[in-house]
Amino acid sequence: MLARAIAARDESARFEGIGAARMREAGLTLWRDHTGWAGMGPIAAIPRIPKLLLQMWSTALHVASTKPDLVILVDFGVFNVRLAQTLRKRLGYTGAILYLFPPAAWLDSERTARAVSAESVPVSGFKHQAEFYRTSGLPVHYFGHPLLDEYAERTPRSAPPPGGGRVALLPGSRSGELRYHVPLLLRALEELRRLRPHVRATLAASDPAFERRLRVAAARAGAHDLSVTLGARSALADADGAWVASGTAVLESVLLGIPAIAIYVVSRSVVWYGRRMQRRIYGGRFITLPNLVAGEEIVPEYLQDDATPEALARAMDRLLADPGRTRDAVARLREALGPPGALAHCADLAVRLARDGAA
Repeated sequence: MLARAIAARDESARFEGIGAARMREAGLTLWRDHTGWAGMGPIAAIPRIPKLLLQMWSTALHVASTKPDLVILVDFGVFNVRLAQTLRKRLGYTGAILYLFPPAAWLDSERTARAVSAESVPVSGFKHQAEFYRTSGLPVHYFGHPLLDEYAERTPRSAPPPGGGRVALLPGSRSGELRYHVPLLLRALEELRRLRPHVRATLAASDPAFERRLRVAAARAGAHDLSVTLGARSALADADGAWVASGTAVLESVLLGIPAIAIYVVSRSVVWYGRRMQRRIYGGRFITLPNLVAGEEIVPEYLQDDATPEALARAMDRLLADPGRTRDAVARLREALGPPGALAHCADLAVRLARDGAA
């Protein structure tokens, strides 16, 4: 989305970098595909460290040799902070670096904030993080959340018939998420059909490879009346409600005005890590982005042992019967996400940095 916004302001802009299908569709020349880079928890991350370190150095050397007008880092803190430090301190790169969604948004780490500010121009999508930077005497830009303008709330719907409705199933994009969430959601759908015999469902795949895997999984589970589509937005288009793996997709669902239930299940080996992180983040109250931003439960969260098929089915049945609860919460969430126009302001800053190297 940012690449498209930049191109609208600078027709001569050319893009290359790390990404996947959506980046390629936006006009980027991909010289690294990041599919499979992300893992669930520290144990899953350990085997990836050598490969990611090699990719980081390869990226840094490429950037240092090609000297682009601007490097844009997005999220992915461990990789991107190290990349920025390597470019500056090891390779002497002096070009502009913009960091959108710098790390530690919910942990308020001054050490991380200083590392980001020392090597880049940080742009936070969250007001509280921007205030933390400023309180620490660090420069930061804050325009609001870039997704706010990209996901307009749809026309409010009335509740579907008592025995029907359409539900979107968004299991996530990582292999580990698919492993745990797809069987759970298929069983939850089966339970929901006991309460709503005529309910329809759409399962979202993050890319074509996962789409094939999901079709096979649905067939094996006997869910022949379940459609599989590519992309979360496609699955949400006609949905009355959604089960969504905790992540950005939950925020997208709520901004569209679709009642959502957040789920997340991990292996037993990393449960301790997840619970430790939950206690550190927002006092352990929430893990889902809309709830964190608003400071209240806008989206019901069903995590680990609480995420049973029966519990998810009952929760979805209640949500479909009373969509007004979500409508009231969307307005509060949009206000908490900041002013409109964030993506446009971020693109303006990027073009300015690319042209003169200064914020």
